Formats: sequence, structure tokens, C-alpha cells
Amino acid sequence: MAKAAKALGKTDDAAKYESLFNDIKAAFNRAFVSGDGRIKGNTQTAYVLALRFDLLDGAAKRSAAARYLVEDIAVRKNHLSTGFVGVGYLCPTLSETGHTDVAYRLLLNDTFPSWGYSIQHGATTIWERWDGWTDTKGFQDPGMNSFNHYALGSVGEWLFASVAGIDTDENRPGYKHVLVKPQPRPGLTSARASYHSLHGPIATDWKQGGDRFTLTVTVPANTTATVWVASNDGARVTESGKPAEQSEGVTFLRREPGFAVFAVTSGTYRFVAAASGASGARAAAR
Repeated sequence: MAKAAKALGKTDDAAKYESLFNDIKAAFNRAFVSGDGRIKGNTQTAYVLALRFDLLDGAAKRSAAARYLVEDIAVRKNHLSTGFVGVGYLCPTLSETGHTDVAYRLLLNDTFPSWGYSIQHGATTIWERWDGWTDTKGFQDPGMNSFNHYALGSVGEWLFASVAGIDTDENRPGYKHVLVKPQPRPGLTSARASYHSLHGPIATDWKQGGDRFTLTVTVPANTTATVWVASNDGARVTESGKPAEQSEGVTFLRREPGFAVFAVTSGTYRFVAAASGASGARAAAR
């Protein structure tokens, strides 16, 4: 609400809602968070929601909560324990806190409970419940057991934003400016996605193998993008066979750990770089 009010120029409302948020945050910490960042209940969903909605005081507590979340996933042998409330925020929060590798392990897991378990047993749509059908118990209660449901399917946001790399820029809404940041990890050798925006299709298509990472990006007319190309630090990045910074429509912005960052105008671009430690994939996926 504070962000919406700010965007609409309603400064008084923005201040009111920001103050309300800070009061809620303080009350949440008093009631539920210990000094070492432990949250009452000690569940994956508790940590995910607190992290996602910035409800923890200070960087130390955020770091600790992220560590407890990752530790809980590891104790469960790379399984999630989230449902309706937490599952949509789980993988985005892991990526936001620097644990995209853990998010990939959850995505690629094929034992119960996981998306892969459903796929292993013939699912072509995403189920309402992790235990909609299991090989030990069969079908769940038919009164609440959809096999085509949005809740666990909310992982799609992360698949678009962090795997395919198509994301929004809240400071320039409506896909007028696009953030393109695919984050490849072992387990996938390729990914492809497109989104039909108001200005036209936004598309990404990446492949990794050996020591090469290739990213093709399509940016529609009247749209710009910031593109993160996964690459070894200092590695040469080309676009359509020439040094990327010399390519028409491409401007080099900066280096970040594991990425070279470029600004691009509308068009289709093909970036190639030395892979940033993301090779060693076990299976291709599209």
C-alpha cells in the first residue's frame, strides 16, 4: 500500500502505510522472533514469509533466518514442507537470499513431496496437494483434490523470473523496461520462455554446456531491458559474434559476481560467454 501510494503521488498515505508497516514489523519481532533470528514454530513457511515481507529487524536476523530455512530443507533431504501459504514465495525467497542452488534442488527433486514426484507419476498439470496421489495411499479425499490448481503452480513466477529470467521492474511498470536475469544451475542445460506483453513478445532462450553459456533475448518495440549474462568473472562476452560492448543496441553497464550486465534496446540479441560455474548439468529440460 505504501508503494502504491507513493507511485500515485499520495505522500500522506505513503507515510501512513509505511508507519503502519514499521509498527507491524516491530510487533512481529517482539512476539515471534528471538535474538538469534529463530521464529516461533520454526517452519519453512514462517521463515519464508518473514523474509519475503521484510519482517525481520536487521541484516543479522535476515541472514540467520535464511540459514535456518536452508538447514531445514537440508534436514528433509532437499524436500519442502510448504503448502498454500508459503510455496509461492519459497523459491523466490531462496533466490533473493542467495540460495538459488537450493531452489533448483527443490525444483528437480522427484521424491515425495515435490513437483517432480507428481511428474514421475504421470502429472501433466500441477496438483492442489502434494499427496493428491501417492504410491502408498492412493488418492486423497475427492472433496478437495484438484489435479489442476494454481497454489502449488505458483512456482511458475520463479520459473519465469529466475530460471527463464523474465522479470518486471517496479520502478518502470507495465513491461516498459524488462529485467532479464536467468540464473542457470546444474540440473538444467537449457530453458526457454516467452511473455506476450502489451508491446509484444518478450522471450529468452538459454543453453549451457561445457564452458559456454548462450542467451538469446528478444525485447519488443518501445521497450528496453537490463540483461545479466551468466559468465566467469572477466570472461569475454560476445553478441552475434562480436564483442558485446561493440554491438548495436547494447551498452555495457558493469560486472557483478558471476554476471556481465548490459542495457539493450528493442531487438533480438544472442550473447555467448564462458559459463560461470553452472555446467555439469545432468539433464536437458525445456
